[in-house]
Amino acid sequence: MVESSQEMMAMAPSNNVSRAGWRGADGPAEAASDSLVITTVRACLRDGRGGSPTAVVDESGAPTMTDADRSQVPGRVGASHAVFLRRASADEPVGLRFFAAEGELPACGHATVAAVAFLAAQCPGAEQEFRLRVSGRTFVGRAVRAGDLIHAAFDPGPVIVRDATSAEIGPVVDALGVAPGHLLAGACVASPGRARILVPVRTPDAVTGLGPRLDRLRAACDRLGLLGCYVYSAPTRSGRVVARMFAPSIGVPEDIANVNSTACLAARLSGSGFGRLSVDMGDVLGEPATITASARSGPTGPRILVGAAAVVAER
Repeated sequence: MVESSQEMMAMAPSNNVSRAGWRGADGPAEAASDSLVITTVRACLRDGRGGSPTAVVDESGAPTMTDADRSQVPGRVGASHAVFLRRASADEPVGLRFFAAEGELPACGHATVAAVAFLAAQCPGAEQEFRLRVSGRTFVGRAVRAGDLIHAAFDPGPVIVRDATSAEIGPVVDALGVAPGHLLAGACVASPGRARILVPVRTPDAVTGLGPRLDRLRAACDRLGLLGCYVYSAPTRSGRVVARMFAPSIGVPEDIANVNSTACLAARLSGSGFGRLSVDMGDVLGEPATITASARSGPTGPRILVGAAAVVAER
């Protein structure tokens, strides 16, 4: 949980953003079809650049879409994921549902960042709080505005972490193409709602140099019941990490930014003296992204706070 706006801004990467709507290959960030309006939010910016384009649709008062229709929305605006908001009344939490090309997901961290930024952009004032509901869990998303930049933060909820088995590590590492000597011990399977494998390697170059065979990685993840694979470099003393997320099983060959897997990493490393992480992603895809995560001791395990900067496209 965010204790204060100062804590949120301390977590935020440095950004200076001018107002500019992101344009996809086929036009502006906002697209309309009949009554459907799709807004693109660039989530997890780094120094005002890059970030993951995320489709946001407010379904409040709008005709209900089918899940098949929702799964098509990300591709319509060149996004990997879409988040659908529904507000029954001003007193009720804002319900969020997440979709990728292969269907619905129980959670999506960067799409949650996008939803908080979308909501904050519609409200006056520098600081906002929103009650959100995802997969039966209600929590608070907080936003701090600095010009057109919105820094969003939230508690992703409990993260279950266990050591990965050799039967899980072997086929995943083989599909990733990790060079001999680059793999570190400590791979784990973690789940904030859906399991994924986290694989540590020695250096940032070992991360960026990967050339995974996505067909084999998908087959391994499908067989093991995993969402995908998050590969990360050994953290520096200050908690800086470089990571990549591959999730071909949900139709996302590589994610520009993955907030929930970063939350999983914070939970994994919380007992190793890393209370705060700053994770860089997306460089290989030409879309630099940064996510921050902190961990505190809680009564039932580490309490994680994740955050990132976002900008909502002009309408």
